Amino acid sequence: MIRRKHQVALALTAVLAAAAACQNQERGAPAAGQQAPSAGKGFTLVASGTVVPHATVADRAGFEASGNNNGNGDSSNGGYDFGPMLAAVEPAVSDADLALCGLDPVPGDDTDPAAASLPQLARALAATGYDSCATAAADALVDPSGVPRTLNALDAAGLRHAGTARTQAEAGQTPLLQAGPAKVAHLSYAYDPGQRTGDSPAWTVAALNEQRVIAGARAARKAGADVVVLSLDWGDGWQDAPNDAVTALAKRLTASRTGTRPDVDLILGADGHLPQAYGKVNGTWVVYGTGDQIGPGTTGAQGVRDWRGGESTTARFTFVPPAKKGGRWEVSRAEFLPQFYDQDSGRLLEVNSAIAQGADLAGVRDRIKDAALGGGGAKAGLTMAP
Repeated sequence: MIRRKHQVALALTAVLAAAAACQNQERGAPAAGQQAPSAGKGFTLVASGTVVPHATVADRAGFEASGNNNGNGDSSNGGYDFGPMLAAVEPAVSDADLALCGLDPVPGDDTDPAAASLPQLARALAATGYDSCATAAADALVDPSGVPRTLNALDAAGLRHAGTARTQAEAGQTPLLQAGPAKVAHLSYAYDPGQRTGDSPAWTVAALNEQRVIAGARAARKAGADVVVLSLDWGDGWQDAPNDAVTALAKRLTASRTGTRPDVDLILGADGHLPQAYGKVNGTWVVYGTGDQIGPGTTGAQGVRDWRGGESTTARFTFVPPAKKGGRWEVSRAEFLPQFYDQDSGRLLEVNSAIAQGADLAGVRDRIKDAALGGGGAKAGLTMAP
């Protein structure tokens, strides 16, 4: 795997009204084909689909660690090696100034491979170049028992997280991340299906509520955020287009303003399992669904095999600073990278790369492209990355 190059990046955490500096990291140069912002003036952000920890995914990582796949396994990595799964996306992720992922909290105990392999998965995500993971998910609202285990694993790997909490104080924090010269708030919320189990406090998982989201975005601004990014777990599963409730909520959230400045600068949607449209709503980019980056991906809405579940996109946005003080950071370039997680090989593939060209993947690429461009994104400048 190409190793991550580093330049200075600072991770901050704010408790609603104030941000505190936490640590420095380094990031590398822009990926090939990606427009580099002016030095010290802008930044690039990438955001990938959800990693759905599942026993089949963990089993594949165990297979890689054992060396059964190519004779070069890493059995010293606690018996699980997720690196090969993520290798294809590492250049794009590690070259960004800020990289966001999604990770469903994992319930269970060490007898479940998905739970047992969480430390290794978190380390692989960090090694790939991700900085923060959205962890609010509808499944976690139903069963939040996996929240502490998942957040402990992310903390140990040095990954930030948003959307779930182990304590009420932690739930009240606003995650702020440094991206080039900008402070970025990463907020995560999930649609509540109203089927909670157990007696976990309501603050354990951030439920998606319009007023709560707007309040969180405004608090992030007060804490010093230049850019507010929402990761929203919403919508219907196994649909390649957002439903009316999702599009209506996107309009309301992007219309919310404090003075002349929008409260939200980017929305990243998930939970549909399939890639969905990118579009500009009230001048704000909305990714209605990234799809699942890695997951079991074989059981669709009717309980039958649906290989579209391996399809996803990684979004890449280039932000430039406002022309005048107090203005908005604008997106100067919007791109998506079409990807496919191949269940047979246990590899995430960049389907638009020279290596991945072929008749089979051409159909996958075209299906993802049609979905991503289906929301008017092309007219707003969205392109498919080479």
